[in-house]
Amino acid sequence: MRWLSKERWRPRLATVVVAILIVVMALPLVGLFFFRLYENQLIRQTEGELIAQGAVVAAVYADEVRAAGIPPEKLGAPIAAVHDSADYPYQPIEPSLDLASDYVMPTRPAALPATTDPAFATIGARLDGILDETQKTTLAGFRLLDPHGVVIAGGDEVGLSLGQVEEVRKALSGVYASELRLRIPNQPTPPLYSVSRGTKVRVFVALPVEVAGRVAGVVYLSRTPNNIVKHLYGERGKVTLAAITIVGGTLLIALVFIRTVSRPIYALIERTKRIAAGDREAMRPLDHHGTREMAALSAAFLDMAQKLQARSDSIQTFATHVSHELKSPLTAIQGAAELLRDSGRTMDEAERRRFSNNIVTDAGRLNLLVRRLLELARAENLAPSGESATLTAALALLPVDTRLEARVEAGGDIGLGISGENLAIVLANLIDNSARHGAKQVAISAARAGDRVAVFVGDDGDGISPSNRAKVFEPFFTTRRESGGTGMGLGIVLALLKAHDGTIRLVDSERGTRFEIILPGV
Repeated sequence: MRWLSKERWRPRLATVVVAILIVVMALPLVGLFFFRLYENQLIRQTEGELIAQGAVVAAVYADEVRAAGIPPEKLGAPIAAVHDSADYPYQPIEPSLDLASDYVMPTRPAALPATTDPAFATIGARLDGILDETQKTTLAGFRLLDPHGVVIAGGDEVGLSLGQVEEVRKALSGVYASELRLRIPNQPTPPLYSVSRGTKVRVFVALPVEVAGRVAGVVYLSRTPNNIVKHLYGERGKVTLAAITIVGGTLLIALVFIRTVSRPIYALIERTKRIAAGDREAMRPLDHHGTREMAALSAAFLDMAQKLQARSDSIQTFATHVSHELKSPLTAIQGAAELLRDSGRTMDEAERRRFSNNIVTDAGRLNLLVRRLLELARAENLAPSGESATLTAALALLPVDTRLEARVEAGGDIGLGISGENLAIVLANLIDNSARHGAKQVAISAARAGDRVAVFVGDDGDGISPSNRAKVFEPFFTTRRESGGTGMGLGIVLALLKAHDGTIRLVDSERGTRFEIILPGV
C-alpha cells in the first residue's frame, strides 16, 4: 500500500518575526487601553486635586464656624483623635480610587427636602460666592454641607439634603470617603472618546470638617477626570516621541533578528539545495553566521555534508574496485568453462584438468574475496563492546604460524581498549602480511602514553617500496595478487581500530615494515 503524506502547514520564519514585532509594538497600547494603567493614574490625579481643594474649603469653613460661635451640641458626630508624633503633626489623605478594581456606583441620588439651621445657612451664604468663583477655575463641583448633610452652599441644591448619599454618610461619621459614579453628560461624547472608560465616570470626594473634635460639616466635591485621549493630545509631543522610540526599537529588533537569525537560516537552506544538486563549491562556511549557535549549526552541517560526500566517493571507489576484483576471476571462470564445453571431445585429459583447476582456483579466490568483504563490512559497523585485552592474550588466540616467529618484546600485560578477538584479528592480518613479504620474525611491543597505548608491530621482511607506502591502506591494493592476496587485510585492520577509537600508520624502520597502532589504554 502506498501512503501519501500531506505536508502540514507551518508559518514562515518571516511571518513569525512580523507577528512578534506587531505584538511588541502593541504592548504599550494594551497597557494603555486594556489594563487602564494610565487612565487610572488620571483618576488618582483628579482625586488628589479634589482632596487639595476640599482641604482649603474645609479650613475656611471651620474658621467661619468657630467665628460664628456655634455651640458643640449643634455639631455632628465626634471624630476620633489621631495620636501623631509631635515631630510630625500632619494628617495627609492619599488618593485611593482604582478604576480597575473599584465598583463604579450608579449616578448620585437626587437631593431630598430638608430643614436648614439658620446659623449654618448664614455661613453658607457668605461662602457660596467663593465656591462659584472657584468652580469656574477648577471645573470641580462644590457642595458645602452642614453637620446633618443639608446643602448650605454651592450649586442649585441649597436647602436640600444629601445625607443619604453613601460617601456623604461616611464623611458625616468623621471618615474621609471617595467614590466613582456614573456621570450624566450634559453634551454628547465625541466618538473618539468612547475608547476611554474614564469619560463615563465622575469622581466624588467627601471631606469631614472638624471643629472642637466634632463634625462641623462636609465639603462634597466632584469632577470628571481628564479624558485620556484629550490628555494624550495635550502631551502629543511626548507621545509622538514615545511612538517613534517604539517603532525605532521594533525596527532595530527586526534588523538584529533578520541579520542574526533569518538571513543565516535562508543562506543555509540555499546552500543545502546547492549541495544536494552536487555543487561541491557550496561546501564552504557561510559568509555571515549571525550567532554562535548558527555558526555551530553551519559547521556541523558542513562537516556532515563533507563526510557524506567523502562516504559517497569512498563507496563509488569501493564499488569500482569490487566490480574489477570480481570481474577478473569471473571472466577466467567463464572462459575456462566455455572452452571445456566447446572443446570437451578434442581436449586431452591434461588440458581438461588444467582448465578445471583454473576454475577451482578462481572460484576459491571469489569465495575468499566475498569473505573478506563480509569481514570488512562487519568491522566498519562494529560497535565497541567495552571489553579489554592484552597483547599476550591476543597472541594466544592465534594458531602457530610455521612461516615465522611472533614474539612480544615489551608491554605484553598492558590493557588495551579492544576485545581479545578483535585484537587477534588485527595482529593476524599484520602477521600474515609480514609472512607474505618474506619476513621470518615479527616483534611486537607496547608502551603507555597518558591514557593511550602505542603498539608497534615490526618485521624483518622485504619492506614496502617508497612508491607504495602511500597506497598500503587503499582497498584492494596488493603486490601479491598472483599468490592469492586480496588487498583488504589492512582495510579490515583500519576499520576495526577506528571502531575502537584507534589509529594505525606506517612508520619508518631500518629494516622490514613497522606499523604504529594507537589504542585507548585500560
